Amino acid sequence: MTYAITQTCCADATCVAVCPVNCIHPTPQEREFGSTEMLYVDPRACIDCGACADACPVDAVFPVDQLTGPQRAYADINAAYFAGAPAPEPPEGSPNFHVWDRPTFDRILPADFRPLRVAVVGTGPAGMYTVQDLLLHTAAEVTLIDRLPVAGGLVRFGVAPDHPATKKIGDTFARFHTHPRVRTLLGLDVGEHVSAQELAAHHDAVVYAVGASADRRLGIPGEDLAGSVSATTFVAWYNARPDVAPDAVDLSAERVVVVGNGNVALDVARILVTDPERLAGTDIADHALRALRNASVREVVVLGRRGPENAACTRPELLALTDLPGVDLVVDDHDPRIGSAIEAAEPHEIGAVLRRVRREKVDWSRAPGAARRIVLRFRSAPTEIVGRDEAIVRGVRVTGGSGDTPVSAGSVLRAIGYRGTPVPGLPFDEVTGTVPHDAGRVAGLPGTYVVGWIKRGSSGGIGANRACAAETVSSLLADAAADVLAEPAHPAKSFSRLARRRVPRPVDGRGMAAIDRAERLRGGPDGTPRTKPATVAEPGTASQRGSAR
Repeated sequence: MTYAITQTCCADATCVAVCPVNCIHPTPQEREFGSTEMLYVDPRACIDCGACADACPVDAVFPVDQLTGPQRAYADINAAYFAGAPAPEPPEGSPNFHVWDRPTFDRILPADFRPLRVAVVGTGPAGMYTVQDLLLHTAAEVTLIDRLPVAGGLVRFGVAPDHPATKKIGDTFARFHTHPRVRTLLGLDVGEHVSAQELAAHHDAVVYAVGASADRRLGIPGEDLAGSVSATTFVAWYNARPDVAPDAVDLSAERVVVVGNGNVALDVARILVTDPERLAGTDIADHALRALRNASVREVVVLGRRGPENAACTRPELLALTDLPGVDLVVDDHDPRIGSAIEAAEPHEIGAVLRRVRREKVDWSRAPGAARRIVLRFRSAPTEIVGRDEAIVRGVRVTGGSGDTPVSAGSVLRAIGYRGTPVPGLPFDEVTGTVPHDAGRVAGLPGTYVVGWIKRGSSGGIGANRACAAETVSSLLADAAADVLAEPAHPAKSFSRLARRRVPRPVDGRGMAAIDRAERLRGGPDGTPRTKPATVAEPGTASQRGSAR
């Protein structure tokens, strides 16, 4: 029986490296890598060894005969990726039994290559893949910095709580916080507590992995009314990011409109209508769970300006919505092109997922029914958010049909993408929301590099950062080998002393471990994996107790 890759695939290609028969594609060497929704196992070549399942950091690989419920579709999804392609065979006369690319040796470092001091700013996937690469392939000493007092970035504060398998990659990264060649300083803000120039003066190189923390704007009237909230804020709220207040979100509306239909939009919609008791066993924030239990939300409308054939979400995320317990999924059939696109979709296309979803012309003048449901409205975009007394959201005007359609709603969530913000001391491109660079090298600042969304924009999931980090680290090492990096102007321990003068009690690796223990202990009695602190002060308190032992 062959294996299949499923919904939680992070596409970091760890499985590709351990496969003994090269049956997982696309590989990092192939053109399609990074552009597909996930990786796929070729059932014609798989030998059922299970190496990929053992190596997968997010538990996304299973034997086909163990797939149940909606997961059974992934046997066909994996096989469909290879449909029509000839079975791979090695060249005639080759000593190999399977097809392999030529080995490449991209990094050749001098035998006397000196240990580097590298600062990595940001503890999300991009930063941690960078740290992993440096620790595995060099003798570098790393200073790991984050402005928040707890590490994790996108894994901790961006992944939905009902996707616990995806969060497991955080365990892979956590071991680096206490690595003997890593010095962790959390709660230290580069730009506020220390300058980019000071950071550079204490290290051979600095890599910024600060992500894209701002949301994109709609640019329509009423966007700033109370009840109009960015998905950035909402996701941070239910994930207990300590700089977002527990009362930042109001769930008193019966109908919520989510603008955008990417994966984040589907996460938001799913969390809003999922039975709160199903979320009680996750690491969702306590304040969010309480609010959801008392929420009035019964219907979520997901707007996408293009047709279902061009939906911004991935098939796995959309497939998960079709079998959400206790929640109806409906496609608003307001435009004849929508049904035509769904019926014409090929099996491997996203529109095909919606074939078994009910379609109806929704009457938006009526209040939501008693049952919870998600309505997918394609070929529709908001033109105005309408407010009661110009203060509180009471509806949205959306395109579609013969003209604008009024949709009554008490809340609007903007989920049209993330955007990077300027990094003090670095150049910034206002149009793209990124730092200008050449293969990770920051323009005009030798020894300064970027990785992740601040480098390439808010595209690609967790695993995409592995290849992104490899490119940036390769540039850094090439510069070091070419002797173009200036040596640090200060001794190795002087930056820690400087940091502690600016922030008396930054959270170090031991403190982060103490926070992790405290969260797991708090969550244990309730059957949850962990209970996250809800304020900036709480993580610091836990870390101090742990460090004092």
